[in-house]
Amino acid sequence: MSIINFTPFPLLSTERLTLRQFTTEDENEIFFMRSDEEMNKYTGITKATSLDDARKHIEKINNNIRNNESIMWGIALKDNNKLIGSICLWNIEVEKNQAEIGYVLMPAFQGKGIMQEAVTCIIDHGFNAMQLDTITADLEVDNTASIKLLQRTGFVYQGLSGIGVVYALSNKQYP
Repeated sequence: MSIINFTPFPLLSTERLTLRQFTTEDENEIFFMRSDEEMNKYTGITKATSLDDARKHIEKINNNIRNNESIMWGIALKDNNKLIGSICLWNIEVEKNQAEIGYVLMPAFQGKGIMQEAVTCIIDHGFNAMQLDTITADLEVDNTASIKLLQRTGFVYQGLSGIGVVYALSNKQYP
């Protein structure tokens, strides 16, 4: 059985990254991430049009965390607390011990292994701390960079979905 309790918030870190909870101080970065065309090419989210939209998004995310419905971490470099991306476990299905991973990274930080580092950290957290059996990803078929990232971290193609393709990783497959 999964352990779905995000209180206290699980602050995580890797060699280069801090994965932390969003604060209102992140509103400018959240606004950029939710309004930039390139960043939202594959997300399907409603585009932010104001800082108020960003504030409401932060509030929504933190409410979901308080209610143990989903969890989203802000990604920051260890030497600078400024938000450069986000990563989440959502669509949590307690009865299946399963959650879906999702992530975005600002364009200036792409191609540097940052998201692979963050994904690996969240996989470890999902399987070890949350005791999930499976982590899935549902993404558009032409999101090749994300597909390659998932494959590098051990995810296996499962088939087509409503939006594209599904990949999954079982805790039995993960080292």
